[in-house]
Amino acid sequence: MAFGWIDEQAELRARAGLVRTLRPRPADSPLLDLASNDYLGLARHPEVTEGAARAARTWGGGATGSRLVTGTTELHTGLERELAEFCGFEAALVFSSGYAANLAAVTALAPHGSLIVSDAGNHASLIDGCRLARGTTQVVAHAEPDAARKVLAGHEGTAIAVSDTVFSVDGDAAPLAALAEACREHGAGLVVDDAHGLGVLGDGGRGAPQAAGLAGADDVVATVTLSKSLGSQGGAVLGPARVVDHLVNAARTFIFDTGLAPAAAGAALSALRLLRREPERAARARAVAGELHERLTAAGLEAVRPDAAVVSVRAPSPEDAVNWAARCRAAGLAVGCFRPPSVPDGISRLRLTARADLTGQQIERAVGLIGETRP
Repeated sequence: MAFGWIDEQAELRARAGLVRTLRPRPADSPLLDLASNDYLGLARHPEVTEGAARAARTWGGGATGSRLVTGTTELHTGLERELAEFCGFEAALVFSSGYAANLAAVTALAPHGSLIVSDAGNHASLIDGCRLARGTTQVVAHAEPDAARKVLAGHEGTAIAVSDTVFSVDGDAAPLAALAEACREHGAGLVVDDAHGLGVLGDGGRGAPQAAGLAGADDVVATVTLSKSLGSQGGAVLGPARVVDHLVNAARTFIFDTGLAPAAAGAALSALRLLRREPERAARARAVAGELHERLTAAGLEAVRPDAAVVSVRAPSPEDAVNWAARCRAAGLAVGCFRPPSVPDGISRLRLTARADLTGQQIERAVGLIGETRP
C-alpha cells in the first residue's frame, strides 16, 4: 500500500511519546505567553502592525515573484540597507525566511571540495544547509573552538565554520571570538546564525557578532531572522558586499523563491526603527531571562543559566515534558516543549522565552505555575 510505512512511523512516535500536534491559537489568547520568540514584544506593537498594513496597501499582498524578477521592491532594499547598517555589516540580503537564509549561506559558501565545520548543537536549518552543500561536513563538539581548530588544521583548501550564536535549545552563547580566531589561523570563513541574538545581544540589540567585535569583518557572515525580536517574518544574510553579490547569483533559495511579502518587510523595518529608538528593550529582555532563571532555580527546578533570552528547564523524560507543558497550558501558561529529535543531547525540556514586555507580576506567576505543575 502506498505510504503504508507512515502508519508504522506514527506508531513508533506514539510509543516514544514524540507525537506533535498543531494547536491553532485565537487572536486574543488568554494564556500568558512564554512560548513565542517575540523577545521584544513587538509583534503586536501599533507601529509594527501599521508598518505591515501600510506596506500591504502600498505594494500589495504579495511580492508577486522571485527577487530577481518582480519580487524586489524599494521596501526590500530599504530594509536591507538599514538592517546592514544597524548590525554593522557592509551589505544584507533579505529572504522569505530565516531557514531559507541559512540554506543559502551554507550551500552557496561551501562548494565542492570545501570543508564545513559544524557545531553539534546547531539549528536544523544549518544542519540541512550542510546536508545540501556540495562540501564535506565535519560535526565537532558543542561550543569547542579547539575542536574546530583541529579539524581545520587537517584540511587544505576552502573551509567555513558554521555555528549558531545563541543555541535555541538551552540558550547558551557560542564562543564567537575564539571560534573566529580558530578560523583565521587556517584561512577559513565563519558563518553564524544570529536568530536568537539580534535584538537581544550587542549594543542596543545589534546582535552577537557586534558584541564579539566581528561585525563587518571580511571573513564573517551572519544570518538573522525577522520573526523573533523584530516580530515579523523572513530572514537575511549579512556580510561583505561581494558575499551578498555571490548569493544573488548562486543561492537557490534566493533565486528560485518568491520574495518576502511586503507586509512582512514593512513590519520588520518598523520594528528595526523602533528598536533603534528604544535600545533599552534589549537589556530588558536579558534582565527578564535572568530573573526567570533566578526564580526557577530558587524554586528547586533545574534551569540553565541564559546567555540571551532563552531559558530551558530540564524534564525527566519526553512524556513528562509533554505532560508538564500541557498542565502549564491548562493553568493558563504557554511554554515551549523540546524533545528528541529536536534536542541534540536527548534531554527533554520546557523552553521559556523571556520578553521585554513581561512584568514582574507575570514572571512571578509563570514561575509559580511551572513549579506547581512539575512532574
